[in-house]
Amino acid sequence: MAERILLIDDDTRLSEMLAEYLGARGFEAVARADATSGLAELERGEFVALVLDVMLPDGDGFEVCRTVRAHSDIPIVMLTARGAEEDRIVGLELGADDYLPKPFNPRELLARLRAVLRRKGVSPARRGASRRFGRLEIDRDARVVRVDGEERALTAYQFDLLVALSENAGRVLSRDALMNLVRGESLEAFDRSIDVHVSRIRAAIEDDPKHPRRLLTLRGAGYVFARRQDEAEDE
Repeated sequence: MAERILLIDDDTRLSEMLAEYLGARGFEAVARADATSGLAELERGEFVALVLDVMLPDGDGFEVCRTVRAHSDIPIVMLTARGAEEDRIVGLELGADDYLPKPFNPRELLARLRAVLRRKGVSPARRGASRRFGRLEIDRDARVVRVDGEERALTAYQFDLLVALSENAGRVLSRDALMNLVRGESLEAFDRSIDVHVSRIRAAIEDDPKHPRRLLTLRGAGYVFARRQDEAEDE
């Protein structure tokens, strides 16, 4: 089961992008747009970390941080458009574990989340680090793809694309959605066609790349990673 992270930020577009990005990297992100619903969600659910914006429509993140710290030691990473040193100090004094000014690279947020989880002694779940889909194995820790136990060569960017597609198995992803999911890992996607990368992934993992069975194209819509009926959900 993926580790759950709560996002409290009224920038819904940013939250949706972060939820997709973190979801493709082994986390399940739940987004709430205000302090009231965010605190209620935190009370209901189990989360390994909280990503908290300072400026919220019904209050500020500093007060939310103070409220959470009164009864929980959950790791907190604060986000804000304010870059003032005083704001960062206040957030840390109230119990935040880290502070990231906007705009930021999603990859940096991921790195900071992993760092605070290590410091807090919360290890991301190992289950699912290596996933199997029939003869295909995707090992996210080793960053290796195998077919029938044999390693197949992919670039770092192609590996990230395959992970993003497999984490959204059965869901059609447009080219823009794919670039958003892997944003921060490489700028290569903006210089080359996604189609070329997908073609090379097919050459590595498909028996017949010209007639793929795993990585399918839906004309005019995007790509879908196909899960066959004989594959268990927890592979």
